[in-house]
Amino acid sequence: MADPSRATRILREVFGYDAFRGQQAGIVQHVAEGGDALVLMPTGGGKSLCYQVPALMRPGVGVVISPLIALMQDQVAALREAGVRAEYLNSSLDYREALAIERQARAGELDLLYMAPERLVTERGLALLDDLDIALFAIDEAHCVSQWGHDFRQEYLQLAVLAERYPQVPRIALTATADENTRREMLERLHLTHARVFAQSFDRPSIRYRIAPKDNPRRQLLQLIRDEHPGQAGIVYCLSRKSVEETAAMLVAHGIDALAYHAGFDADERRERQQRFTDEAGVVMVATIAFGMGIDKPDVRFVAHLDLPKSVEGYYQETGRAGRDGLPAEAWMVYGLADVVQQRRLIDLSEADETFKRAANAKLDAMLGLCETAGCRRQYLLAYFGESIGPCGNCDNCQNPPATYDGTEAAQKLLSCIWRCERASGYGFGAQHIIDVLRGQRTEKALQRGHDKLSTFGIGADLDEAQWRAVLRQLVTLRFINVDHDNYGVLKLTEDSRAV
Repeated sequence: MADPSRATRILREVFGYDAFRGQQAGIVQHVAEGGDALVLMPTGGGKSLCYQVPALMRPGVGVVISPLIALMQDQVAALREAGVRAEYLNSSLDYREALAIERQARAGELDLLYMAPERLVTERGLALLDDLDIALFAIDEAHCVSQWGHDFRQEYLQLAVLAERYPQVPRIALTATADENTRREMLERLHLTHARVFAQSFDRPSIRYRIAPKDNPRRQLLQLIRDEHPGQAGIVYCLSRKSVEETAAMLVAHGIDALAYHAGFDADERRERQQRFTDEAGVVMVATIAFGMGIDKPDVRFVAHLDLPKSVEGYYQETGRAGRDGLPAEAWMVYGLADVVQQRRLIDLSEADETFKRAANAKLDAMLGLCETAGCRRQYLLAYFGESIGPCGNCDNCQNPPATYDGTEAAQKLLSCIWRCERASGYGFGAQHIIDVLRGQRTEKALQRGHDKLSTFGIGADLDEAQWRAVLRQLVTLRFINVDHDNYGVLKLTEDSRAV
């Protein structure tokens, strides 16, 4: 049996902590004694200690599989500073450097060796492992094995070889993002059927969740930073590289210390910008989702999304980069109908099979559900990951409950207007024209097509344009309306709309 006092001593002397948090002690004990484990722990919950400490307790070298070069480099640098003999093998090394590290590993001169999954599963990578006395395998970001997940990586599927080739070596898989299906997939695909599952609460009580409709998103972002987070570090996520660069330039023009980051920059430029964000206070990083995994900056006070994420998992992981020091932080997002249309279009145009597209659409529906809910956002978010809590009191809907009403009549008016406009003209129309007709706006288009004579002309004058757009978003989310993105955003009724 592993000595718990030894684990605590390593924790204190090497890592500088007086005590384990949450389930860390139980996980360390289980793995140090040779058990397999699946660890589900929120971002910032201290996952790395769960494999670093048992690796130092057991004879041999701990092999850590990680998908990100930046993450490996940061962790190895921190371990070396703490006096741990750690190295990494990934594509950033030249042949001679890699050879030297392999020699060190074979000579028993390493405590921890980080490897990229694509390097580990090569003949050379497995030949190296065959020559080592291995303390444990740690599979970080294990959700990457899920083919339906938001961050799938092909090489992760091949990691099942570790169970077959090294059955006596304990394995620990770790992630901060996994719904019930992804958990089952991780256990199955990584051959962890007998692993003990340690699931810590996914709740991050220090984060306040706020989601609002888009209304000039860059102006909304500027107002958020100026009014609520002046001089504070934050991350802003945008869908496209162009949007990243334009948003960063806008912030800089308004005196905010902002940087752009996306995969279009070369490796040195990305590294330099990441270093500035990590080391300096008050930098706002505007980025695509290429940025963030493995970033260990505790004082990020806000994470903002200017575009709708593809899934609740992606949203949770990205917002989890805020407030890792446990102090109050904010997850802020604006979204609109165009986001929904764009995400659906990306799914439709992808070369994936129908099963994958159905799964991707279901994930997008869940994300839209979070945006459109009138209830507690945290309650919805945690329910997605299988947790049950009461209203949190720390999200926009708890603090300012939205007014709700029976929208059946408004929905009927909108659906009827779409149908009548199309029947009158022989073709469909986009959101703006339909709303204009509902509100009785005598636009040139309405008059030319005789839509001012329709029975639905002006029947929605009691609601303003923003309110009608909110109704439309709800009906698109509920799949009563499709937006034909290949045909100028024309609104089409679905089979389900007949019942309404």
